[in-house]
Amino acid sequence: MKRKVTKAIFPVAGLGTRFLPATKSIPKEIMTLVDRPLIQYAIDEARAAGIQEFIFVTSRGKSALEDYFDNAPELESSLRKSGKTALLETLKATDMDSGAIAYLRQNRPLGLGHAVWCARRLVGDDPFAVILTDDVIAAEKPCLQQMIEAYEETGGNMVATMEVPPEKASAYGILDIKEDMGAIVSAKGMVEKPKAEDAPSNLAVIGRYILSPNIMGHLNRKKTGAGGEIQLTDAIAQEIENGEPVYGYRFRGQRFDCGSKAGFLQATVAFGLAREELRDEFREYLGDIAAMHKAAE
Repeated sequence: MKRKVTKAIFPVAGLGTRFLPATKSIPKEIMTLVDRPLIQYAIDEARAAGIQEFIFVTSRGKSALEDYFDNAPELESSLRKSGKTALLETLKATDMDSGAIAYLRQNRPLGLGHAVWCARRLVGDDPFAVILTDDVIAAEKPCLQQMIEAYEETGGNMVATMEVPPEKASAYGILDIKEDMGAIVSAKGMVEKPKAEDAPSNLAVIGRYILSPNIMGHLNRKKTGAGGEIQLTDAIAQEIENGEPVYGYRFRGQRFDCGSKAGFLQATVAFGLAREELRDEFREYLGDIAAMHKAAE
């Protein structure tokens, strides 16, 4: 009998250097997409998928991230006295129950695999999810929920995948496909950041994983891979070599790379237009901007 996935690891130790100077004083994960920080989108997705234990792998300078999920009694009191009940409910949705979140430190930036390995004792012998907050996915049914429903049928290990142009393969882990079954593909290998000519397919791994606890054993060897870092992809590839199943899941939705400035701006536009109270005014403004640029050409 497969165990339910109720634990999720959020690797949030990165310095966010691509967003300096903003990230000099605030964690990248607190940067807001419309009116919610990136981390809130990840937490909401995890909650919708049935995650009950949230494990944050952090680093020095991330205290604001911890404060975000704590109660804010003074602010709540002020909103209550002012009769701002809608804002009070919005604020309460960010609170997390005592004990639901655990914070661990990654003392040195040794890669995604190392960040996941830091949570090994909290994961124990249970399957677990990994969510990368840089990857924000707009979907009718949250991506991780889609994956967990598929995982309940397949077991093993599962990674979210999407097709990318060959010239962008070097930015991703790429699947070597054994069998393509539509929404789900069976993998016979994985390659981290291959050159375009060496990529075994155009199916890239993006920031959602459901993994067997065996992965921690592979990561425990602390073997370095691409970029001199301990790669999570390499540990998953080892599972394949050991005869354990690894699946790619073609999720339904649109992924935004909020680890890049262009991706963050694209997500801001998309999520802004998706908000009913903002849509008309925002669309009109974007239309005016587009017309001005066209006239200037």
